[in-house]
Amino acid sequence: MPWIKAFHIVFVASWFAGLFYLPRLFVNLAMVPPDSHAERERLLLMARKLYRFSSLLMVPALALGLWLWLGYGIGRGPGSGWMHAKLVLVLLAIGYHHACRSLLRKFEQFTNTRSERWFRVFNESAVGVFTAIVVLVVVKPF
Repeated sequence: MPWIKAFHIVFVASWFAGLFYLPRLFVNLAMVPPDSHAERERLLLMARKLYRFSSLLMVPALALGLWLWLGYGIGRGPGSGWMHAKLVLVLLAIGYHHACRSLLRKFEQFTNTRSERWFRVFNESAVGVFTAIVVLVVVKPF
């Protein structure tokens, strides 16, 4: 079980690293002047590759987490309210991941209407989700 935990942590941290940086690329894309096609295309290429890579990292993170939860019973039984809260946050993180894809499509189709300031706030929200998940897992407050 320690190996599964270790790899779960590695894949979760790697997945979230992508979720931290992808919206930062959106901030930069929102700031690109309309006539700067080369810069826009370079940032879009980076965002596409990062989204794909993050998606690949998400799969083993979720699979290993399910293995720990269902296979080893981690977070089950009395005093496992923290796990229920964590699962809600994991679903939120999955939704955030897919929202990033939707935002990327808007940039690709020239239909983004959000400001760079909005993307800065959106960028920081992933940090809040990650922090809450870590606190729930380590502290197990309920």
